[in-house]
Amino acid sequence: MNLLKRHNILFFVIILFYSLIFTGCAVGPTHGYIVTETQFPGTFNPENNVKADKEAKGCQYTVLYLVTYGDAGAGSIAFKNGITKIATIDHSTFSLFSGLIRNYCTFVVGE
Repeated sequence: MNLLKRHNILFFVIILFYSLIFTGCAVGPTHGYIVTETQFPGTFNPENNVKADKEAKGCQYTVLYLVTYGDAGAGSIAFKNGITKIATIDHSTFSLFSGLIRNYCTFVVGE
């Protein structure tokens, strides 16, 4: 029984170590272990001939690294909201305790 307890403790330590080392690899440009909230630019139309009449947002959420849902794809956000020409695409992230709750949002602006 004592050997089983040691294996459980070792397993827990290994999981904790890897979760601290490999978390936040796809969060955004910066990442903090307690709270992270960032906004950063994506792409824009270099010809600058598209009006910024409509704005749409799509987010992807993760809870406890177990469940992920949502849609943050720029093309699908534009299609669902009737944006036919894209002027800019921006992004934002939010993370609480390095993955307890996490989201990644995409903002699409165009006409």
